[in-house]
Amino acid sequence: MTGDGAAGARVAGVLLAIDPASGEPPFRQLKTQIVDAVTSGRLTPGTRLPAVRTLAAEVGISTATAAKVYRELEEAGLLEGRGRSGTFVSAADVADAALARAAEGFAEQSSGAGFGLEDALEAVRNAFKNLD
Repeated sequence: MTGDGAAGARVAGVLLAIDPASGEPPFRQLKTQIVDAVTSGRLTPGTRLPAVRTLAAEVGISTATAAKVYRELEEAGLLEGRGRSGTFVSAADVADAALARAAEGFAEQSSGAGFGLEDALEAVRNAFKNLD
């Protein structure tokens, strides 16, 4: 972190900011804020995000952390890197992004509780069966 007391970055009216008092790591805070803003429609497809260095300076994190957030969200299809033109909210299906985020959270919780992949998959199958 830069430790410069940065207030945050404003992107299309959405404030991206890190809460230093939070028990959640800055990486997770920023990633969650971007995903939530996209899935709620506050950041729409085609919206340009700040450059990695700009974002890092404005929210008070390292450029490596900001780059990792962008990279993971690009891999998930939520953001699209266009080289020197910048990083943009992709036109990917927002529902797919929400599902991926939910799955990631479930996987982290399951793994943290000591369950393996097969146990987690069985739990999801059972949950779907119980929807009837």
